[in-house]
Order: sequence, then C-alpha cells, then structure tokens
Amino acid sequence: MRMRAGIILVGLVLVAGCSTVVTGTPTAGKVQRSGPAGAVPAGLEQFYSQALVWSGCPQFATDDESRQAFAGRGLQCATMRVPLDYAKPDGPAATIGLLRRPADDQQHKVGSLVINPGGPGASGMSAAAGLYSSDSKAEVFKRFDLVGFDPRGVGVSSPKVHCLTDQETDRQRLEPPTTDVAKIEAENKDYAAKCTQRTGADVLATVGTRDVARDMDVMRSVLGDQKLTYLGFSYGTRIGTEYAQQFPQSVRAMVLDGAVDPDADQLDEQIGQAKGFDGAIKDFIKWCVARADCALGHDAGAAQTKLEQLVNPLKTRPVAVGDRQLSFSDAATGIIQAMYSNQLWEPLNTGLTELAQGQGRVLMILADAYLGRGQDGHYSNLQDAFTAINCVDQPQLKDRAEVQKETEQLAEAAKGTFLDEAQPPVPALDVCAFWPVPPTSVPHRPAVTGLAPVLVISTTGDPATPYQSGVDLADALHGGLLTFQGTQHTAFLQGNECVDDAASSYLIDLKMPAEGTRCS
Repeated sequence: MRMRAGIILVGLVLVAGCSTVVTGTPTAGKVQRSGPAGAVPAGLEQFYSQALVWSGCPQFATDDESRQAFAGRGLQCATMRVPLDYAKPDGPAATIGLLRRPADDQQHKVGSLVINPGGPGASGMSAAAGLYSSDSKAEVFKRFDLVGFDPRGVGVSSPKVHCLTDQETDRQRLEPPTTDVAKIEAENKDYAAKCTQRTGADVLATVGTRDVARDMDVMRSVLGDQKLTYLGFSYGTRIGTEYAQQFPQSVRAMVLDGAVDPDADQLDEQIGQAKGFDGAIKDFIKWCVARADCALGHDAGAAQTKLEQLVNPLKTRPVAVGDRQLSFSDAATGIIQAMYSNQLWEPLNTGLTELAQGQGRVLMILADAYLGRGQDGHYSNLQDAFTAINCVDQPQLKDRAEVQKETEQLAEAAKGTFLDEAQPPVPALDVCAFWPVPPTSVPHRPAVTGLAPVLVISTTGDPATPYQSGVDLADALHGGLLTFQGTQHTAFLQGNECVDDAASSYLIDLKMPAEGTRCS
C-alpha cells in the first residue's frame, strides 16, 4: 500500500477442468487451453474457457521496469480477455497481462501461485519476474507456476488508466508545497478532468478492486486451477480479501502479507501511515547515528531536526541534477521510498550526504523509483492507476465540514512527525471529490463463510500497513497470523528463512504455522 499524500489526495455452474495444447505458429507462441476449471458463473463461459497464447515476454514491455524484468530466461507472457463491465459481458472487453514462470518440478507441481505486489497500480508481471530472481531457491518456485498479472488499467493491461503526460508529471514534481486550498482544489479538479478525458469514464468506473477480484477468478479458470492459490502483498491483500468474499468456495490457499485493513477508511489509513513512517524514520535514525558516516550526525535527539534542515531549503531552491532539478517533493518522496526496506537505508544515507553537499542524484533515483519514472524520462502509469483505483475503492468526501474535521484529526495524529513537517495536512477537497464516477466498494469488515484457512503475515515495524491491520484482518477472515519482527514493508520471499519456510509450507502442504509464531 503506497503512502497517501495527506488529506489533499487520495448462479454458479460447476464444470470439470481440462488441459489441451493447440499447435500455434512460431510468431504467435503456444496456444494453451487449460480451462474451464472449477466454478464458472453463468453467462461468462466464453471468458472462463478461453485459450491463452503464451510467448516471449520482451514484446510485452511498456517501460524501463518491464523491459528489464521481462528479459529473464524461461518467462512466458500472454493476455487474457475479461468483460470491461461484468454487468455487460457481451459488451467491450478488457485485456489483462499475465506473466508465468513455470515450476521447476513440473512432475510434482501443485498448481499456479497467482501474485499481486500491491500499489494499487503496481505491475504484477514485473513483480513476478523480479520475485523469482530475488530468491530462486525458495520451495514455492519448485512446486508452483508463478503467475503475476497487471490488474485492469495497469501496465500491459488494456485499456490503461492515463491522466498526465510525462512532461506534466515532471512539472508537478517541481511545484513547491502550498496551503492554498483554492489552488490545491483547482489542481485536483484539473487532474480528475484529464483522467476522464484521456482514459474514459467507462474505464474509470471499472478499475476498482471489486472487478479485479472477478478478473482473478477468470484467471484461475483459464490457468486450469480448480481453486485459487494466491499471494498478495500490501494492497494485494485487499484484492485477496475481496476475492475471498466473492468466491470463498474457490480459495485453496491464500497468503496476505502487509495487510490493508478492509474496514479502515481513508482517514484511518492516513493516520496509520503517518505513525508508521514516523516509526520507520526513527528506526533509520537509530541505525544512522551509530555509523561514522551518518549524514544526520550522531545525536539521535537532534537527527530529525537535521533531516528537516537538509530538505527544507528545497522548498524554494531546488538542487540541479543534470538537466533536472531535485525539488522538496522529490526529496521527501525519496525518503519515503527508503522506508519500505532497510536495504535502502544505505542509499538514503548516501543521498542525504550528497544533499548536504548540494547534490541530489541518489535522492532523485529513489524518488523516480517510487513514482515509476524510467531513465528514458517515461513514467509508468503507476501513480495514475493508484489514484483511479483508490477513488473507486473509497467513498467520495465532499462535505467541507467533514474535510475540516478530518484534517484536524490527521494534523493532531501526525504532530511532530517528519511527514507533518514536510507537508502539513490541508483542508482541501481531494482528487476523488471531483471523480466522474461513483465508488464501487466501501470499507467494511469482511463477512465470509466457507473459506479455507488463510495466512496473514504482518510486520511489527511496517510503515505502510500497520501491524495491527494484519491482526485485524486475520481475525476477520478467521485465518492464521504469522508475525515478523522488523522494520520493512512485507516479509515473504525477502530472505528471512523463518518466514519463507512457514509460508511455503502453508502454500504447498496447507500446513498452518503454530499459533503465535514469530519470526525476526
């Protein structure tokens, strides 16, 4: 779950599965029909039984990230058709991009492990390619075909959410912070209008998590799986939770890591993230001041003030980085990016040392990574999709009195934190207040019956999705909870043997870790 930018943003028919391979031309790839499998909703048979054309992945690349990720050996890519609007299955179709890395041990393969890395708006195809290369020895890679997908509107999938041009995004990043409510609202209204014009209201109306979960059930069937085995990180846990509510009988196993609390509203999420990132920054400071080369000195009590002194001048005097400029917004974004993993603390310290010397190369790299800007200057649609999906997953807040009240609550909760100093909350209507279509879901506590036991992984020092959210989600889904003690966002398949072994055993053998299991 990516950090919100404060208050200013934000009848079944049972059929048997089968598998046949149809010979295709070399340029078309291999045509494979593995479905329909499992439960198929009436009226959607044409989608649940479709064949997939698997071919090399480089031709699917759309940006620097995907070009690098899709170059890996042994990867297969395809696109899948789904209704743009499930209420009109005979109407226009959307396509969903898929990437598959076949299981090492095909003879003892369990099935497909479908993954989503979160965002919302992140590419599951790129994540699946990168996840394998990060730990190719993990047992799950031997026993599952790893399948990543770009949710509707994202990355390879089409039609794609598109709001700002590359040049418009670059200009937006250079704007100094403002508390001018009228200016903020005018920009938010303009952004929503551009999204509508460049994407289409019909597409924006269908990019929410409700419809992504429906797409995932089509995917389960065309991959030939009677039931879904799923791994969701961050916002991907919201997709998993939604799928569990819509298709509880079709879940085989589900790992939800870095849980988004489905019952939390936008204010709850903002307060949780303000506190979470503040805790992560404090942990970074403790790590930093113990080093001889710490850019913030060696006094933990004075380090946050030093941090603010380094970045605040950028509000009026950006730092040149080649033919670009590092703005205050970029520096703050780079710092936030580094809080997602302690493996980025070393680069962050280097970036802050550079900033003290009037340079901004490393902080710009960190900010570009967060915002999806490639070396060629082209942005992925991560940020546009993030906004579009959130705007149909949350109620629209247009009552100015309520906005004022929530702003005050957020300001009180964030008082004294780096984020509060960087950009105090402003009582302006956010982008979603000007969105052209209504939400398709609202925060609520899941009520699910007939669901197989699911495993929730929650990290004690997670800055983006607080630990308690995982506790609450495990309780709501009557699932198991695996606790990881650390400061990072998500934990599975990131090198911790305790977490990897416990979650892999669950996914492969359906063996839930013992109650109260903690890893560090």
